[in-house]
Amino acid sequence: MPADKNMTREFALLLTLATLWGAAYTFIKLGVATIPPITLIAARTLLAATVLLIVLRIRGLRLPRDPAIWRRFFIQACLNTAVPFTLIAWAETTTDAGLAVILNSTTPVFAFLLTALLVRHEPVNGRKIFGIAAGFSGIVFIVGVQAFNGVGKELLAQLAVVAASVCYAGAVIFGKNFKGLDPMMPAAGSLLCGAIMLAPLSLVIDQPWTLSPSTSSLFALLALSVFSTALAFVIYFRLIHTLGSVGTTAQAYLRVPIGVGIGVIFLGESLSSTVWVGLVLVVGGVFAMTLPTKQPAAA
Repeated sequence: MPADKNMTREFALLLTLATLWGAAYTFIKLGVATIPPITLIAARTLLAATVLLIVLRIRGLRLPRDPAIWRRFFIQACLNTAVPFTLIAWAETTTDAGLAVILNSTTPVFAFLLTALLVRHEPVNGRKIFGIAAGFSGIVFIVGVQAFNGVGKELLAQLAVVAASVCYAGAVIFGKNFKGLDPMMPAAGSLLCGAIMLAPLSLVIDQPWTLSPSTSSLFALLALSVFSTALAFVIYFRLIHTLGSVGTTAQAYLRVPIGVGIGVIFLGESLSSTVWVGLVLVVGGVFAMTLPTKQPAAA
């Protein structure tokens, strides 16, 4: 298949991932209204893992038994599910979903810094630096300075979202360790490990049998588990190997314009002139971070 068609497909998947994870913040906000954060995320990881295990069974695949791979699954679960999911859910008990999206959009910055300073498994060039700067500038134009008025008022919650961003950055880099595995394997394995870690905490702390969740919270949990977690994780692990760590985290920038588009279409919100500038910057930044680096021709 020609390279340009491959990139079109990968960019479409990146856009899909951004949409699925962009919607997750609204689902979480609806969920934590009547379900405590730890129980919500324990149920999220367990349901999503169950869905993927059923699909794997239908496809005739089984999770690996190698203890070394399962150790990696547990590390990935800490970085990509159990810790960041819970931090964001806890933060959204007091912080707006929109502000959580904005703060979490810093993931590409941390991925870039960790890649440049520590692992260096991907080339760091001027184009990717431009992509980081353009994407983050675009976020500022889209949300406007007034969107950050709440920053500092709930400092611990906001720092929790930023900490989750650092975890996600580490997760996308660590995800390189699953090269060669079907994308569903690390997705199902890490989600299952996350559920194993969180379920006992839910039973002890929240005693879920005493809860009375609302219908909207339950539907939000179902959508969060099936679409924003199970399906999203399969796409995520594929993109790590096709677009790289920094390229995959570019979906964090795409979440905000997608949220703006949903507001325009379904809520009748209007776009200011600065939003259009921001959209151009975001799209330009995403392209800059996701285009493959040309390899030098052989002598």
